[in-house]
Amino acid sequence: MSGQSVFPRLEPLLPRVRKPVQYVGGEGNSTVKPWESAAVRWCLMYPDAYEVGLPNQGLQILYEVLNEQPDVLAERAYAVLPDLEALLREHGVPQFTVDAHRPVGDFDVLGVSFATELGYTNLLTALDLAGIPLRAADRADEHPLVIAGGHAAFNPEPVTDFIDAAVLGDGEQAVLDITDVIRAFRAAGSPGGRAELLARLARRRLVYVPAFFDVTYGEDGAIVAVTANRDDVPARPVKHTLSDLDSWPYPKTPLVPLAETVHERMSVEIFRGCTRGCRFCQAGMITRPVRERSIDTIGAMVDAGLSASGFSEVGLLSLSSADHSEIGEIATQLADRYEGTNTSLSLPSTRVDAFNVTLANEFSRNGRRSGLTFAPEGGSERLRKVINKMVSEEDLIRTVSTAYAQGWRQVKLYFMCGLPTETDEDVLGIAKLAREVIRAGRKASGHRDIRCTVSIGGFVPKSHTPFQWAGQASWEVTDHRLKLLRDTVRADREIARAVGFRYHDGRPGIIEGLLARGDRRVGRVIERVWREGGRFDGWSEHFSFERWERAAAAELEPLGVSLDWFTTRERPEREVLPWDHLDAGLDRDWLWSDWQDALRASELDDCRWTPCYDCGVCPTMGSQIEIGPTRRTLLPLTPVPSLPARAATGATTSASATAATATAATGQEKARAAAAP
Repeated sequence: MSGQSVFPRLEPLLPRVRKPVQYVGGEGNSTVKPWESAAVRWCLMYPDAYEVGLPNQGLQILYEVLNEQPDVLAERAYAVLPDLEALLREHGVPQFTVDAHRPVGDFDVLGVSFATELGYTNLLTALDLAGIPLRAADRADEHPLVIAGGHAAFNPEPVTDFIDAAVLGDGEQAVLDITDVIRAFRAAGSPGGRAELLARLARRRLVYVPAFFDVTYGEDGAIVAVTANRDDVPARPVKHTLSDLDSWPYPKTPLVPLAETVHERMSVEIFRGCTRGCRFCQAGMITRPVRERSIDTIGAMVDAGLSASGFSEVGLLSLSSADHSEIGEIATQLADRYEGTNTSLSLPSTRVDAFNVTLANEFSRNGRRSGLTFAPEGGSERLRKVINKMVSEEDLIRTVSTAYAQGWRQVKLYFMCGLPTETDEDVLGIAKLAREVIRAGRKASGHRDIRCTVSIGGFVPKSHTPFQWAGQASWEVTDHRLKLLRDTVRADREIARAVGFRYHDGRPGIIEGLLARGDRRVGRVIERVWREGGRFDGWSEHFSFERWERAAAAELEPLGVSLDWFTTRERPEREVLPWDHLDAGLDRDWLWSDWQDALRASELDDCRWTPCYDCGVCPTMGSQIEIGPTRRTLLPLTPVPSLPARAATGATTSASATAATATAATGQEKARAAAAP
């Protein structure tokens, strides 16, 4: 029977795997609908482990939006870890959803959210376990449509062999419109089959269908053109941009996990988009323009989410949360509202130039002071101008001094290594900044027990950014500079014990770079890596650079290109880039101009507060920046819950979660970042 649960076959296997609780479902606020009641059935997949995927805000939003429709069913799936994968293959159990344990292959749509390119091999595992042909060209009418979304979908070319379509941009309205098309198509008797359904979706400008576009290559290996092979589909698929976020207050009932996850909190997105113009940041470029939620909507979402979940921490999320035009009022009024309860508030990393200690104190009023996180990104002022991160050393020292003087004891600084034009001296500037931060903290606080954690990630050029033309630093260069920095910090006796140093080697970044700026030829590399055992490439314990390197050599070099060709090579201005035919709203000439400004170390202001500098988004997308101030007031709750009542609610939720996790191994192997919405 279609949609029948596989749990009777799955359950006997769970005692034989690590963390079995992540596969059992039944989380607070999860939804299971009768299969027969649905006209359209979605499986929403996050291609990573449950502990990473469940907190993902984007997937939770779409899950709610779809399940609110009376004749639509949406369930969730996550990547199974290798131990369970082996057992599923041995016993013939297919990839399943965690909600009702239905076979993924039975759904109408498999929607896959890619926050990072390193999840591509996990998609192939899921397709294979589900009995869905790996290649879209081999699928028949009875197979689900495989639709990709998320930030990585802005260059889906490396996985075009494996997906039927991609959604660019905001998904809330898009999934409803896609559902409407599928519902009407099925009601009409599915005329023309799978190909006609995809054509209808493409004609409505809802999705990009790779099969409707042909790519030609020149003798030098570069793309000559990407052209539509049908006259009835748009030549340039465009991104979806959601306006008026107040009308979409999701998630209303956050999922409450049974297993331990990377984020144990509920989250509210306070605004979407960013116009700071950091040249390395794909998320900031592709989510333009800025659209703020009003203070009263934020307050209502916080109250509804806490009431529905029992969480004791609320994360106020966006790409730069402290830039909300009413962030001070939001912080103060939420802190007032929940004072005397066990509810605490948190922000992600904060820009130095957007931070003030009053704001930080408000967010820590009802909770512990766990530390402050800032992201200077570049080690020298020159390099910060290159990347348009307008933070001076004086600004940083002044900010952390104020924080330490107010009782904060730990600061985390985030940097990148391998940025365009970077030198050894720029990286060694990180050690100098850390030294000055420790000195300033000791002086301001009068204590020596000051800590500063330096966290460094490798820079990967991404599509639709000014750095999309840049040559990526080789892994050897990145590793050399990281070693130089580590040795310099350790040799400084004044600060060595006060500075924590966290970094990853440069090899995974090179593979991420291959996948981020690759074209359709890279798909054969992904498939070869997967067939040779590649899984969970975002996890250091599973990643194998040698496997990727071998596969790239075997598959790409016969075509006249290579791993280095896709990564460390700088692109000329007029080279056709794999994603040029996909419209993120950004004017290509403006991106090139900003790349030239970067090479001149010339900064660009935030267009929220300055005249428009013609990036192209607002006129192209028919959108506009939506910011306050609204001058609204967040009213107290009536009645305001007392501490015992709220604590009791949280205790009930925690008790059920504790009982469910008793069968699983405790603890996490490491903190793995779950994606932003």
